[in-house]
Amino acid sequence: MLWEQELRTVELLDRLKAFFDAHVYPNEVRYEEELNALRASGNPWQASRLVEELKPMARQAGLWNLFLPHSERAPQGLSNFAYAPLCEIMGRVTWSAEVFNCSAPDTGNMETIERYGTEEHKDRWLEPLLRGETRSAFLMTEPAVASSDATNIQCSIRRDGNHYVINGRKWFSTGAGHPHCKLFIVMGKTDPDAPRHAQQSMVLVPRDAPGVTVVRPLTVFGYDDAPHGHMEVLLKDVRVPMENLLLGEGRGFEVAQGRLGPGRIHHCMRSIGAAERALEMMCDRLQSRTAFGGPLSAQSVWHERIAESRCMIDQARLLTFNAARKMDVAGNKAARAEIAMIKVVAPNMSCKIVDWAIQAYGAAGLSADSWLSEAYAHQRTVRIVDGPDEVHRSAIAKMELGKRSAGKAVPTSPTGAKA
Repeated sequence: MLWEQELRTVELLDRLKAFFDAHVYPNEVRYEEELNALRASGNPWQASRLVEELKPMARQAGLWNLFLPHSERAPQGLSNFAYAPLCEIMGRVTWSAEVFNCSAPDTGNMETIERYGTEEHKDRWLEPLLRGETRSAFLMTEPAVASSDATNIQCSIRRDGNHYVINGRKWFSTGAGHPHCKLFIVMGKTDPDAPRHAQQSMVLVPRDAPGVTVVRPLTVFGYDDAPHGHMEVLLKDVRVPMENLLLGEGRGFEVAQGRLGPGRIHHCMRSIGAAERALEMMCDRLQSRTAFGGPLSAQSVWHERIAESRCMIDQARLLTFNAARKMDVAGNKAARAEIAMIKVVAPNMSCKIVDWAIQAYGAAGLSADSWLSEAYAHQRTVRIVDGPDEVHRSAIAKMELGKRSAGKAVPTSPTGAKA
C-alpha cells in the first residue's frame, strides 16, 4: 500500500475476509441456485433469502454501513481511504455488497440524502435504508437523449401549487426492480429557460406514488441482474410535495456531483477486487491445464499477461487510494481530476484482466458455469455508468489544458527542454 491503514481498518479487513471465507464464498452456488429457481418460476424479482439471512450476521460482526463517512446516523462509517480495501473485497462477489448494506445505488443515494436532505428526509427515507429494511434507485439516464451530457435530460419537474408534477421516461434505473425498493431519486428539469447547468433539479419520489410505472427490466449482455435489476421507468403526472426537492431548484448538478464522486470511486474499488479474483482464477487455470505438451502456465504469452495484470492492478489501486485520500482531505470537488482518472483506469483495467482470464478458461469462460462471464458483463458496464470513459477523459484533458493556459506555460525549446 502507498499509505499505511489505521488499525481499525486492518481489523475490519481481517474480519471481512473471515466473513467471506465462512459465509460468502461457500454460498455462491446456493445464491445462483435460488435465483435460477426464481427465474424458472417466472418471477426473479424477489429478495434473496440468502442475503436476508446474512445481513443480521454482518451487522452483528460490525460490518455494516461502512461506506458512509461523517454521519451521526451511521457512526461506524469510514473515510473513503479506509473504506477502499474493504470495498475491494466486496467486488470479488457481485451480490455480496448488499449483505453489508454497502451496495449501489443505495450507497450513493444514502450519501445524497445525508448530505443534501432535510431532517425530515433523513427520518423518513435515510433511516430505513441505513437499517437495510428498504432499497432505492437513482433515475437519471433517459432513452431518448444522450444522457452522458446530463443537460440533455428532458424529464419535466413542474411546480403546481405546493407540489411538483413529474413527467418523463427513465431507463437503466438500477435497483428499481427490487421488491424492497421504496424510493426513487429523480433528476429532471424545473426550468428549461435557466442557464444550462441551472435547469436541473433532484426530487425524492416514493416508488408507490401514483403515475410511477416500472415498464420492463433491461438486460446487460443477457444478464437481468435480478433482483435489483436495471429498469425502464415511466413517470406520468407523478405528484410529490414540494418539500421532496433536494437542496433547491436548479441545483441538480450540484447534487449530482456530490453524489457521483463517492459512487464512482466505489465502482473502482469493486473493479479492483474483481480484477484480483480474475487474476487468481487465471493463474489457477493455467497451472491446471496442459496443451501442446506442457502446462499452459509455461507459455511465455501467459507470463506476459500475468505480469501485466499485476502491474495494472497495483497501478489502479494506488490511483484509487490517492483519489480517496484527496476526497477525504480536500473534498470531492477538489478531487475531481483524481476521480475522473480512476473512473477511466479501473474499469478498463478490470475488463482487460477478466478478458484475459476468459481466454485462459477457453469456452468455459464464456459460459454461465464460470463467474468470469458475469464479471465481464459487470465490468464492461462500469465503463458507462456514472459517466462513460469519453466524458471523464474530456474532463481530464480540459483540466490539463487549463494548467497550461496563457501566462502559465513554461517556455521550452523545440526539443521540449526548458528554455
